[in-house]
Amino acid sequence: MTGEDQRARLGRMAGQIADFFSAYPEDQAVGAVAEHINQFWSKRMRADFLELYGASAEGLHPLAAKALSQVRRPAG
Repeated sequence: MTGEDQRARLGRMAGQIADFFSAYPEDQAVGAVAEHINQFWSKRMRADFLELYGASAEGLHPLAAKALSQVRRPAG
């Protein structure tokens, strides 16, 4: 899978999570998106997500973009 394909896939997944939480007040939604990613995405997925969107969240759902700063970088 190319980096562009991986970026699109992870962006789409993060967007689906953000859509689910979009009915929440924004501050709660942002935290819930980040917490979901931290709990349920593998270390590799989180690392790739941060690498692919860390410099530019362009194209990412606005709630997912705001949640980026709360996604934990995997250790090691």
